[in-house]
Amino acid sequence: MFAVAYFIIGMTVLSVCAIATNGALDAGGAYYMISRALGPEFGGSIGIMFFLANVCGSALYVLGLVEAVVDSFGIPPGQKEGTGVHVLPQSYWYELLYGTVLLALCLLVCLVGASIYAKATFLIFLIVAGVLGTVLVSFFATRPIRVPIRLPHLNGSEIENGSFTGFSLDTLQKNLGGDYAVDYTTGQKMSFSSVFAVMFNGCTGIMAGSNMSGDLKRPSYSIPRGTISAVLFTYLVYNLLAFLMCATCNRVLLQKDYGFLHDISIFPPLVTVGIYAATLSAAMSNLIGASRILYALARDDLFGRALALAKKTSASGNPVMAVILSWMVVQLVLFSGKLNTIAGVVTTFFLLVYATVNLACLALEWASAPNFRPTFRYFTWHTCLLGIAGCCVMMFLISPVSASASLGFLLLLLLALHYLSPSSTWGYISQALIFHQVRKYLLMLDVRKDHVKFWRPQMLLMVQNPRGSARLIDFVNDLKKSGLYILGHVELQDLDTLPSDPLQSQQDSWLSLVDKLNVKAFVSLTLAPSVRHGVRQLLFTSGLGGMRPNTLVLGFYDDEAPQDGLARHPAFTSTREEVPLGFPPLRAPTSPKLLSAREYVGIVADALKMLRNVLLARQLESLDKAWELRRAASPPPTIHVWPVNLLRPDSARYADTCSLFLLQMACVLNMARAWRRARLRLFLCVEAGTMPHAQEEKLRQLLKDLRIQAQIQLVPWDAITRLHWQTCRGPPGGPAEEEEEEEEGVVNFPTNTTQVSDEYVCAANRLVLEQSPAPAVRFLYLPRPPADTSLYPLYLHQLELLTRGLGPTVLVHGVSAVTSTQL
Repeated sequence: MFAVAYFIIGMTVLSVCAIATNGALDAGGAYYMISRALGPEFGGSIGIMFFLANVCGSALYVLGLVEAVVDSFGIPPGQKEGTGVHVLPQSYWYELLYGTVLLALCLLVCLVGASIYAKATFLIFLIVAGVLGTVLVSFFATRPIRVPIRLPHLNGSEIENGSFTGFSLDTLQKNLGGDYAVDYTTGQKMSFSSVFAVMFNGCTGIMAGSNMSGDLKRPSYSIPRGTISAVLFTYLVYNLLAFLMCATCNRVLLQKDYGFLHDISIFPPLVTVGIYAATLSAAMSNLIGASRILYALARDDLFGRALALAKKTSASGNPVMAVILSWMVVQLVLFSGKLNTIAGVVTTFFLLVYATVNLACLALEWASAPNFRPTFRYFTWHTCLLGIAGCCVMMFLISPVSASASLGFLLLLLLALHYLSPSSTWGYISQALIFHQVRKYLLMLDVRKDHVKFWRPQMLLMVQNPRGSARLIDFVNDLKKSGLYILGHVELQDLDTLPSDPLQSQQDSWLSLVDKLNVKAFVSLTLAPSVRHGVRQLLFTSGLGGMRPNTLVLGFYDDEAPQDGLARHPAFTSTREEVPLGFPPLRAPTSPKLLSAREYVGIVADALKMLRNVLLARQLESLDKAWELRRAASPPPTIHVWPVNLLRPDSARYADTCSLFLLQMACVLNMARAWRRARLRLFLCVEAGTMPHAQEEKLRQLLKDLRIQAQIQLVPWDAITRLHWQTCRGPPGGPAEEEEEEEEGVVNFPTNTTQVSDEYVCAANRLVLEQSPAPAVRFLYLPRPPADTSLYPLYLHQLELLTRGLGPTVLVHGVSAVTSTQL
């Protein structure tokens, strides 16, 4: 039974830890995780269910404490007057009164605030730990005794004897079987499911830490460590106690005296104190957890004015009205009476919440969003599915009626929130998941619900001839991270002069190419009078709805002779099939190009004006990915990242939009299955007197916030920047720089093009080239083209000098925010 319970809890804890370490966590615990992952409909409905689970749990523990108090101080059945310490009357209304008083005590502690609650629970922890120690000692120190048991449902004078036998193999063997009996407090026949329903409530405290997420200084750090430690500790303690009880107490004592630990203890009053402390702590934990969930629901305005009162807080930030409202609901639940009456309902609610937590983690994992990078990695979608399955099975085994009613209530809440709740800015996981679905779901995508945390690269790769771009096509396929991938091609013809569309006959060859290369890409072909006009058409028209290219990828414009990569590609060399004949032969080295240098840079400028990110890939056809990633494991292949604009020596910023996009693309490549063995190396260019270690620490903190694992290497470039100042205008800070900064606000790449000398660019090229060992691929900052179109050839010349001889290199310029530090 413990194995089943802790299997469900273990799978859920893995999901909780994964979500909790994927960004900033606010008040609300599991509700906050689910709502921010699955959206307001699921979050709000599950939030209400989780609130009810904590409310009923608090009532459950209060009733358990009342049972313990009445057992210790109540007047025995059949007697009109008490004797000694047994002075408390026993009846439904008296027990309700006792529960009300105890609940009022919990209310007072919770009204003071989380700080006094934390101190109180720590004190209770010390008391319970001490009691647990004496109980464990008692199993070894107490001699065999007979324990008289007064059965409350029989005549008060009738007593049945239980036995504490000490350690006995015979006792252990007799207790191993099920042999469920009648519960003496309710008169009902017990079973595996009914006992599990009661027992499971003793394991739900593992969510107490996440419920207090808004009161923790570092919830993403504390919740995984505290929760996992609590699960392991309680599992060991429960199993140890179960073994010791089964080996020393006969079945009569175990089944008919729930307070038998008091009778066998070496110091019985301490056991009573421990029971009171543990149940009181659990009741307070559930009460304060319910209030925090109610406060988070009210603050998110999912239910409008219905929960407006719960928003009010004290001067210290304690949600006092949420605490009072939660206390009132717990008070109502106390009218249910006996503990076992509501145990099944509480367990069903908690199992439903746990199943949804696993569902939230499963959805985030299946969405494969680049910004889902939890620092806790010991989970998979398999663990999420197992957790969901375990919760659902046990829900219906415990009570099919309660499980069905809970699911129906959840569905009603979900539908009501879907149609009535206001829109939120949390981001919708559906927008990340629908992307993977078939074409009939495309109409469900809504660009108004796009959110940065579900951003993914959607690539438009322009290909002149696939024969010379096979490895580039494969590389961009790794870079897309389950995003939209379109192979674009411009045919320079005029449809007015043609009898039919010539692209129809080429479509099959392109689709066959996609199948052969095993890339998940669409194909988009167009006719245009020039390449620049054709690229504009594709950027405007490619994609549907929310699936439109946000990143343009171009091969580099240089004088290198194109090579037939398809002839050497494994997809074609491993079979006897010919390379698709629909593609023309490659351009001869002496043949003129289809576009000029000015037109090529104009394409880059057009894309940036259209708010598309741009990647320029050079020498990617020389990248042998299979060799790079399968070579000796030590050292592993590396990816070099230069987030600073090397053509702007007067600006060494590495946290602008373009630099963050560059970091994101390098990280996305590293997340691809084929590139997971590679290691990111981030180069930070520093100058003397600029506090390099402070810059390094700032960059390290940025990487930590973005959950990007990379090695940072400081690169002094004083000698490089000195070349710039010696050949242009003098030291930084002069009038020329001020004029340039003013112009930068307009075009971001001003007349600096003419001010950077070839000598400086070559020196920067050597700086990049000298960093060893040689990487598999380099990511460099791509400056924005100059506003003066006459400088386009000079701009391209400088890019050629900067990347000359570097091997596979990707120049990156980003215009959109793609990173998120939020959950």
